[in-house]
Amino acid sequence: MTVKTGGGRSARPAARTFRRDSKRAGTLGQLSHADRVALGKDARRVTPRESHAEFQPGGARDPVGLLLEQSNSRVAELVPIRHGRMLVSAFTFYRGAALPMAADLATTPTSGLQVQLCGDAHLSNFGAYASPERELVFDVNDFDETLPGPFEWDVKRLAASLAVAGRENGYRRKHRRKIVLEAVHAYRTAMRGFAEQTFLEVWYAHLDIEEAIGQFRSQMKAKGFKATEKMLAKAHTRDSTQALRKLTTVVDGRRRIISDPPMVVPVEEVLADMQASAVYEQIRAVLGKYRRTLQSDRRHMLEQFTLVQAARKVVGVGSVGTRAWIVLMDSGDGVEPVFLQAKEAQPSVLADYCGRSQYSNQGERVVAGQHLMQAESDIFLGWTHTPGPDGVDRDYYVRQLKDWKFSFPIEQVAPSGMAVYARICGWTLARAHARSGDRVALAAYLGGSNAFDQAIADFAETYADQNERDYAALQSAVEDGRAEATTEI
Repeated sequence: MTVKTGGGRSARPAARTFRRDSKRAGTLGQLSHADRVALGKDARRVTPRESHAEFQPGGARDPVGLLLEQSNSRVAELVPIRHGRMLVSAFTFYRGAALPMAADLATTPTSGLQVQLCGDAHLSNFGAYASPERELVFDVNDFDETLPGPFEWDVKRLAASLAVAGRENGYRRKHRRKIVLEAVHAYRTAMRGFAEQTFLEVWYAHLDIEEAIGQFRSQMKAKGFKATEKMLAKAHTRDSTQALRKLTTVVDGRRRIISDPPMVVPVEEVLADMQASAVYEQIRAVLGKYRRTLQSDRRHMLEQFTLVQAARKVVGVGSVGTRAWIVLMDSGDGVEPVFLQAKEAQPSVLADYCGRSQYSNQGERVVAGQHLMQAESDIFLGWTHTPGPDGVDRDYYVRQLKDWKFSFPIEQVAPSGMAVYARICGWTLARAHARSGDRVALAAYLGGSNAFDQAIADFAETYADQNERDYAALQSAVEDGRAEATTEI
């Protein structure tokens, strides 16, 4: 399929242009500040900021077909759960529909200014977690789809998610638009600020979520602020010890993961046709490969723990059906647990539109993108590769299952609270993009006016309309038997 971009190029030649731009971005020190400003202004002439409001769905669009294609590489028995979760609301559908939106974004005007994309930068893929210094920090926290591409794709994915969530919460149109404008304004002004900083200053920049919430306290209702403070405090208890209490029990003096099919299924039950000893021999070999991807001090720390048990776990919305495992490890005394999560990494949904990853291991692609975009990452973040019991080799990335994880309760806030959150997300996304892209060229492209902000706000409402039509299409597909859904789980 050939689609047009803002510069009159097809989607696949545009992907090659992004690669060339990446090489230029890697030699920013050889370009003068004026040259980098010129790059941004040249891009603005080719693709005006106002053009980002445009979205015209093609007549051959088949979002349900794209979702069903994804099912081919997933665990068949879990796919109906994915569809069921997407049917909960138009917003949960949006969360799972990264691939249809990637296909749509490839038809929109393209700036040609490349960054490391999250690839799925909707508002629920931002959140708080523990830094290595044991402080609660806020950042992008999902990188399954990360890949280099045009910066505005992440901005549009975030903006449209705010519009969709605003509709779900019953916000009036003017309030939804204000929320989106807050996010894009924060992105644009943050990028202009980063353009004036040294690269090291940008690299060290991070947002402390507790401090940020405090700064905006006067703009939140007292009830909403107290609820948020309570949830932030609760986040400090979400760690491996809490997971141990929730997910395990003691049987005959041994700690065992509780079987709760299909949500949590011990590996012995998943691979019932194999001897347990053979299963765990393979798991230990896979963990050995994973350990070698960690830096030496963290590898030493992990070597103090031994494998106890593993289980398959259903996670997320869009990720349901990809293989995700939890691995219980302990230091040997039975009271010092570490829960790791190994999640299958498949090719990014952006790959058909931005080009294949430079990494042959998709888990390494995810980890490399996460390190590039996040200010601070999980100390056990690594990757591995394993032969599957079905004869198919699979890539995984590994991290801690829970470490002070906190997600903003979007369904419980008034528009003023959502506007606060939108600003935080916009700043955070700009910081992530400034680490990998040419922040000076990006700032020059975005400019000092709100032209880009207004265009993205227009796009967000237009795409929220499209999302509702696509959500209805999945509902119809389930009703007529084209897609199968389980809504009870």
